Amino acid sequence: MDDLRDATEPVDETELAIEGALRPTSLAEFVGQPKVRGQLQLLLDAARIQQRPPDHILLAGPPGLGKTTLAMIVAHESGRPLRLSSGPAIQHAGDLAALLSSLTPGEVLFIDEVHRMARTAEEMLYLAMEDFRIDIMVGKGAGATSIPLDLAPFTLVGATTRSGLLPNPLRDRFGFTAHLEYYDPEDLERVISRSAGMLGVDLPPESFAEIARRSRGTPRIANRLLRRVRDYLIVHGGEKGAADAAVGAALELYDVDAIGLDRLDRAVLDAIVHRFRGGPVGLSTLAVTVGEEAETIESVVEPYLVRIGFMGRTPRGRIATPAAYEHLGMRHPDHAQALRLDDL
Repeated sequence: MDDLRDATEPVDETELAIEGALRPTSLAEFVGQPKVRGQLQLLLDAARIQQRPPDHILLAGPPGLGKTTLAMIVAHESGRPLRLSSGPAIQHAGDLAALLSSLTPGEVLFIDEVHRMARTAEEMLYLAMEDFRIDIMVGKGAGATSIPLDLAPFTLVGATTRSGLLPNPLRDRFGFTAHLEYYDPEDLERVISRSAGMLGVDLPPESFAEIARRSRGTPRIANRLLRRVRDYLIVHGGEKGAADAAVGAALELYDVDAIGLDRLDRAVLDAIVHRFRGGPVGLSTLAVTVGEEAETIESVVEPYLVRIGFMGRTPRGRIATPAAYEHLGMRHPDHAQALRLDDL
């Protein structure tokens, strides 16, 4: 499907290059997250004054809110090189040992989805973060020996969308944990306005607000929707009133409605309402009904539907709320029953 959210589908190199170009390079340019920006600024300023690497940083929050961008900013404002890796790529202690031993003094190591590292690698990371040292086991069985290896001082920036999966010993070794929140529409408008200027997209100011309303509180989605609007203008820019109609026409083409729901969101709600009479319905059953993986429903669709009050989670399964019925243009069964009782 044409999914404009942060999903599991690969993004082509052109899209990645554009996303990289739109990233701010300093905390002053970074829009939104004022509390986190202030905390990071203090941490970086203190490290600069003391001429030491900044403390290890954990960035926690939903996808698309700027965790990778903040890691890049930490390295840029510290004047240090940045090394990028990810939790799924570190599946053995040897993988981590090779990565850590190659770091230069003061280098910033960014590990995305740090909660998905192998347990043996996590245990090696404890000592590395605390004492800048790792122990390498040589040999097997009774003859095995441990060889200590000193590491260059470094700053680890870990990013996670599920901080609850991090073991406490690892979480406690981060000097600072930043919790990123969804963006409000005003901050998203600023993000979109900045990106539009960089992409050369000329839109009326009300169009920025319209894109912000459909962006699910997420800057990455806002920028992707803006690029689809830009595509529409490239194709239809010569037509009368194209700029005024670009947002509505482009996002209607990509099945993104007025509050950011797309085809899969509506398919999930429609299944609960029509096939299961509002629920409750189990996650696996719901996934089979709409033809998607259960993990996709749980990690991509469900968080937003719950956040806007369209879906509820109960011990027996997922349910559709009265707000979901209203959005689909239907009357909630409880409300209909109440009206019938009033007629008696």
